[in-house]
Amino acid sequence: MAEKKVIAVTGASRGIGSAIVAELAARGHVVGCLSRKGVGPEDREVPGDLIHLAADLTDDAQIAAALGDLARRAGRLDGLVNNAGLHLEGFGHEMATQDFDLVQRTNVTGTFVVCREAHPHLVASGGGLIINIGSFYERLGAKRNAAYNASKAAIGALTRTLAVEWAPQSIRVLDVAPGFIATDLNQEYMQQEAFRRFLSKRVPTGGAGAPEDVARLVAMLFETDLPFLTGETIFMDGGQSVNQ
Repeated sequence: MAEKKVIAVTGASRGIGSAIVAELAARGHVVGCLSRKGVGPEDREVPGDLIHLAADLTDDAQIAAALGDLARRAGRLDGLVNNAGLHLEGFGHEMATQDFDLVQRTNVTGTFVVCREAHPHLVASGGGLIINIGSFYERLGAKRNAAYNASKAAIGALTRTLAVEWAPQSIRVLDVAPGFIATDLNQEYMQQEAFRRFLSKRVPTGGAGAPEDVARLVAMLFETDLPFLTGETIFMDGGQSVNQ
């Protein structure tokens, strides 16, 4: 059993976030479940040591309060997974400025604020690991996704910058960038025959991944002693983005 850690996970209520919570909890870690509702996973039963906290990524004060409460109740903070995000589609020439801004405010600024507010707690713990959940869309020109693509590319840049700034304090920062992951939120779309054919053709491994795939990678990164690994984007897309 790996050393027990206290890890905050944003967007903990569904999809990839709830899978990450479940995997970390199953390995014996204390998991701070941050969500707008202040609840833990809603799409699965998760036993373990969970602390539920309300945190809206557009509310700086709420984020600071949630992380402070977690550190107080658990005694420290060892790690953070920035999973929460927003995906709004629309052609670039049609998307309203307010919609584009909302995606950036949620995905980029929100992630930055959570990192910033976690920083003093990680320093107090002698260091730690931050994993930002990006997307392989950061290196694609996917139509109708200008806002989302830009936000995920920014996550990579933010990861690299904070990794360099915070390395002297033994804080590592990584970007895990999944490809198509089948969740309850996109189940109907993923099951469309045309999209299934697209995935079978474009993804060398044969189709979409599962939230548990991402969760196992995240847990492995927390439990493996890799002090020299920081600032990197780790793509997990079944080889799709390199499939020419």
